[in-house]
Amino acid sequence: MNMGDNGFILICASLVFIMTPGLAFFYGGLVRRKNVVNTMMACAGIMGLSVVMWVLFGFSLAFGADHGGVIGGLEYICLNGLDFNEALDYAPSLSSLTFVVFQMMFAMITPALITGSVAGRMKYKALFLFIALWSLLVYYPMAHMVWGSGGFLAEIGSVDFAGGNVVHISSGVSGLVLALILGRRRGMGHTSYRVHNIPFVFLGAALLWFGWFGFNAGSALGAGGLAAHAFLTSALSSGTALLVWMLIDVIKDGKPTLVGASTGLVVGLVAITPGAGFVPVWSSIITGAVVSPLCYFMMNFLKKKLKIDDALDAFGCHGIGGIWGGIATGLFARSDINSVAQWNGLVFGETRLFAAQLISIVVTIAVAVVGTLICVGITRIFTKLRVESKEELVGMDMTQHGEQAYPSFNGLD
Repeated sequence: MNMGDNGFILICASLVFIMTPGLAFFYGGLVRRKNVVNTMMACAGIMGLSVVMWVLFGFSLAFGADHGGVIGGLEYICLNGLDFNEALDYAPSLSSLTFVVFQMMFAMITPALITGSVAGRMKYKALFLFIALWSLLVYYPMAHMVWGSGGFLAEIGSVDFAGGNVVHISSGVSGLVLALILGRRRGMGHTSYRVHNIPFVFLGAALLWFGWFGFNAGSALGAGGLAAHAFLTSALSSGTALLVWMLIDVIKDGKPTLVGASTGLVVGLVAITPGAGFVPVWSSIITGAVVSPLCYFMMNFLKKKLKIDDALDAFGCHGIGGIWGGIATGLFARSDINSVAQWNGLVFGETRLFAAQLISIVVTIAVAVVGTLICVGITRIFTKLRVESKEELVGMDMTQHGEQAYPSFNGLD
């Protein structure tokens, strides 16, 4: 065990933890005033739920002994059999519990991303039950398939440095499916849905950017050069995407916006996540430059044309950004940067990695769609998914929690 690596990854785990409160501020700022508590409470509930589930059985199912390339075993239930003075094969320089807590933070932020798609209309108890089921049926199997020993997607040669498939595509696609099942918010298309707190949005985005350095650099699982490489590619992709989104705002509306800049930096981070520790530094500029127009088109044109109410653009940001990131990894990855990649990317004349990336994206989408439908079916046995129209009109804060973010505000928005 290496004490330097161990300390570094524990710090990175703390950085990844702060991403979920950051997401709460980011999403909370984007919704209407009467729904901000409910939106932030969705993230808060998941923070507790994910920790308990991960320790009880989540880690074991994700990183236990392989079963069919799809799921782990049950030998680590309640972390039984893990000695904090010993390492796992996944990370030989780390305490086994350091690896557990680092991965636990990924299991926390991922289902929280889904909540953006259903903001303003899903019953809290239905969302809570859905997330518990989704973690069990989608997240743990995806983590095993991509990162677990013997996992199917790892075996075919696909790579995912910090969660393009596991975190972003899975949550984005699931959010889209859930939004389609729930239907559009009351008055959507006739009522103005304005961002209610722009400083909250930027605060959340800044916390996400701060935490994301731990998210991506920590995925090197050591305090070495690869961690520094992942840190730099993450910063460069995000910065580029931020600038490109500002440029799009200026071209379209004549002015740059803080919400646009905040969104741009987030989609840049999403896109570089799968390739942060595989691609050359220069390619992260291309990754960030391309993701902003792709996500902008989805959020501002295609979503409206198809009348999809992905309320806070979980799919437009994480689904589309994650898919492009997986493709970009297949284009630009180099095995001399990280030998986990068995082949170079398409740009360097090899096709096998690119093909494996496409297969992994298709498999992730399929698992997310099927898993979401199953989770919805089970949830409906116990409760309705959507609040009543009157509850939606009054606001989710009062009807679901009996709290108001701004008690002096008495009108409807």
